[in-house]
Amino acid sequence: MSFDYTDRVFVITGAAGGIGSNLAREFAGRGARIAALDINAEKVSALIDSLPGEGHLAIALDLTDRSAITRAISTLESTFGKIDVLIPNAAITTTDRFDERSVESIERELDINLTAPLVLIRQAIPLLHKSTDPRIITTVSLGGIFPLGETPMYTVSKFGLRGAMLSMSLDLANKGIIAGSVMPSATDTPMLHREAVEGGNTLQFMDPPQKTEAVVKSFIKMLDKPTFERYPKPSESWLVRVAMLAPALLPKLMPLFRGRGDRGHQRFLKELQTRGIARQDGDTWVMVEDDPR
Repeated sequence: MSFDYTDRVFVITGAAGGIGSNLAREFAGRGARIAALDINAEKVSALIDSLPGEGHLAIALDLTDRSAITRAISTLESTFGKIDVLIPNAAITTTDRFDERSVESIERELDINLTAPLVLIRQAIPLLHKSTDPRIITTVSLGGIFPLGETPMYTVSKFGLRGAMLSMSLDLANKGIIAGSVMPSATDTPMLHREAVEGGNTLQFMDPPQKTEAVVKSFIKMLDKPTFERYPKPSESWLVRVAMLAPALLPKLMPLFRGRGDRGHQRFLKELQTRGIARQDGDTWVMVEDDPR
């Protein structure tokens, strides 16, 4: 059966970003009320103003601030009285190599990508129980299955979040809450644009990055037909899962993937140049300006 969005309360973190904003627009267009949470107050307010329908709410907060999460939950309770669908979507990554980056940056990435979603879910449980059909859908990543050498903390956080969601899915199903994860591969968003320009993991570019519409469709399918995990690109998911059957072979397999990824990376950079998002400056690439999408 198709999920009924009418007057359902959707809470989305990282709502002003590429995936989050598209989720908000899609669900609002189907009749849902959106609570958009994001660290960028200006962008999240503009998003809410642009949504169809009524009864939406913008909350600006830093997810590493536990008291801010508590205040947000209180605001959600007083405004809506419940949460029907909770989507912990916010995440960050950096191209800084592990052996060069600061301890503080390591802790912050783990906090935003792993700890904060779990804290938010835990605090949201009472409001989820007030829904007649409560759901939790996290945005994880194929990086939660396959190790990305240049971005180990992103890999750590997504491996951890995937494991936590699989565990919670087993437990919460017996308590009336359906939980699962969407597992996107590289998606054409501002975060990926900046990572491509700054020299991120080229394995992400073995195939052209998918559009956000593909990720949104996976969320819709997850709502219509809940499951523990859903993959926007099933072919890629099979590849990484098969590769991880024998992790000790990764050093031999990586060169096979790397050349294809390097070529795809260069093609994507040229595409960004054509779109006016990036430009080549000598031997390096730079962002033209902050991508507003």
